[in-house]
Amino acid sequence: MPDTSPHLHVDQLHFGYPGRPLWVGWSHHWAPGLGLVRGGDGSGKTSLLQLLAGQRSAASGRIALQWSAEEDGAPASAPYIPSDTAPSAVVPVTSTGSVAPGAAYIEQVFWMNPREPGLPPTQTPAQWLATLPARWPQWSDSALQQYLQGWTLAPHLGKPLLALSTGTQRKLFMAAALASGAPLTLIDEPVAGLDKPSVNYLADALNAVAHAPQRIVLVAHYEALPGVRWQSMVDLPG
Repeated sequence: MPDTSPHLHVDQLHFGYPGRPLWVGWSHHWAPGLGLVRGGDGSGKTSLLQLLAGQRSAASGRIALQWSAEEDGAPASAPYIPSDTAPSAVVPVTSTGSVAPGAAYIEQVFWMNPREPGLPPTQTPAQWLATLPARWPQWSDSALQQYLQGWTLAPHLGKPLLALSTGTQRKLFMAAALASGAPLTLIDEPVAGLDKPSVNYLADALNAVAHAPQRIVLVAHYEALPGVRWQSMVDLPG
């Protein structure tokens, strides 16, 4: 993938639940940096992140990561595409089929569902973290160490994940997400289960990536967190 700036495009997104449409032809564009996805309960914040992570399929629309540099006369892209189509072009999807994630897109996205992380419960944080540098080429161990220190996670690294509190697990997943260097990093409800010192440090952790030119970090929350230098904010419709 080109060593340039990613841009995330959502075009004409149609998604909802039976009897409850969330987005009908919704479009948005995110440039590099730290962005807030804001909305109240039931606005679809988590559903949107799951769509962007490839964990859900939309009825129709287009979701693509595109890089600003041009190769062979065309922008490099990692699109959402129909599952039966080769991942070599951006393909709009009509209402006759659902939008499914292409492998090239998924490879650029760091997403951990804090409610269902899908990790072995007896695995330790140290064991899990040791697997991540091979997955993420832009991984920063120095950044990880800063986040581990800031969130006081070191004493928990040798414990099984099932022994960690909800707040500690969430801090662990956010530390890994921010250290990953992933072009698209998604964080859902960052303050859930956190004590006040951890919430205070969250602003420092997010600000460390606020102006990162080679990644988009999207955080879903119901309000703008104090002290965070958001580069963009979007209020979800509905």
